[in-house]
Amino acid sequence: MDFLDAIKTASREVGRQNLPEGPARSVVLRRSFPAPADDVWAAITDPDRLSRWFLPVSGDLTVGGLYQIEGNAGGRILRCQRPTELVVTWIFGADIATTTGSEVHLTLSPEPDGGTELLLRHVAVVDEELWKQYGPGATGVGWDLSFLGLGLHLAGGGLDDDEGWEESAEARAFMVASAESWGAAQLADGATPDAVTAAVANTIGFYAPED
Repeated sequence: MDFLDAIKTASREVGRQNLPEGPARSVVLRRSFPAPADDVWAAITDPDRLSRWFLPVSGDLTVGGLYQIEGNAGGRILRCQRPTELVVTWIFGADIATTTGSEVHLTLSPEPDGGTELLLRHVAVVDEELWKQYGPGATGVGWDLSFLGLGLHLAGGGLDDDEGWEESAEARAFMVASAESWGAAQLADGATPDAVTAAVANTIGFYAPED
């Protein structure tokens, strides 16, 4: 497949939102998948399937329960309405039972052709200096990679089918295109061109540094 199609067929938005902890930033990623909502729902909630395209997850996977993604975020499950809505707190390197200020909202909408639109909204209270340095790409590139893995999984494959893909020129092109696309969303949100250029360059340097 052309991995860059996953960039081209998704839409991205950057905005602001209020959380109980204070003013927050939001990144929104929206993409259609050629699979029914029940299948997409199972792919994002069933622990066995999550481990095949994302990472292993453990914990009390019920509303109010705590979860932990191996080597990644953890948090509390706030809402779970099968097969349309999942909301969780999303915490790195802190007490996932008490820390708040970052939420991930997933909304699934069936489409007339039998596919499903998946909308991801990540809302977080962000350190302003970190936002100035990286902008939305710090989070957005990771979510683009996740949506890429999900799409391949739903099609019966996965990135593991292409050994060493993460270090390939194709992977670097994907992450560069993702960072630039999030830069375009940041510009549409009102950031200055200079701020966007700097944030995109820093994001590319983090995810896909040149040898």
